[in-house]
Parts: sequence; structure tokens; C-alpha cells
Amino acid sequence: MEVILKKDVPNLGNAHEMLTVKNGYGRNYLIPKGLAVLATPSQKKMHAETQKQRAFKEEKIKKEAETLAKAIDGITVKIGAKAAATGKIFGSVNNIQVADAIRDQFGYEIDRKKIHVDGEAIKETGAYQAQIKLHKEVTATVNFEVFAE
Repeated sequence: MEVILKKDVPNLGNAHEMLTVKNGYGRNYLIPKGLAVLATPSQKKMHAETQKQRAFKEEKIKKEAETLAKAIDGITVKIGAKAAATGKIFGSVNNIQVADAIRDQFGYEIDRKKIHVDGEAIKETGAYQAQIKLHKEVTATVNFEVFAE
């Protein structure tokens, strides 16, 4: 079954891609959840036209993402957290705190959903890395240091 994705679907594809999926997956999951539409001949024509129009905009967005990636790639962000004497944090540090720290310390507004902290949640003080997926082809790495307040 051919479908056109309306939204990004993890481990499948990005929005506005035309894919072939198994019939049950498309009919029972993707289409009812509003993640995709069936690729009929008329939908394919509309898809081709929108792809032409979107190509110019996509290039502009990619260039902006690349400039932002160059600016933030390799920066070190300091995040303060309440911690015990052993270095164990009360609570955890996740992508929300990383996004807030980047905004506060460097002024770059990054969506928290685009930040992937290695190892889910951080529960001890130390130095860590986070991957930021700014575009489907552009990824930046940010170092962050968690210290006890």
C-alpha cells in the first residue's frame, strides 16, 4: 500500500514522503491516526506539485539549520542541579533543562523535542553530550556539564 506521510513517523520516514507500507499498518495505524493518507492518483499529483514548491523552502530551512549547527556544535553548557554530597542529583536532568540552559547561556532557541540526551535522564553530576537534530540531515552535538548547586 502506498501512503503519503502527513507527519514525521519515527523509524519510518519524514513528513511529505511517499512510502510503501504493509496494508494492515497503513489501514489500521497510519491513516486512522492522521499520520498518512492513501496515495491515490489525485493525491500523487498534489504531492508532486507541493514537492516542487517545498524544495525551495526546504533548502532555505536547511541552510539556516546548518548555520545554527555550526554555531552550537561543540559548545559546553553548564547546568546546575541540587545534588547530594555523593554527586547524585535529586531528580534528573533531561532535554528540557538542556534546552533552557542553551537559551539562557547562549541565546539560541531550540525546541526541546529536537534534543536527545544520551542515556535518557541524567542522575549524577558530570560531563555529558546531547545530540540536537536541527534538520533531517543536520545534527549538532552539545556538551553539557551538570554541577551541584
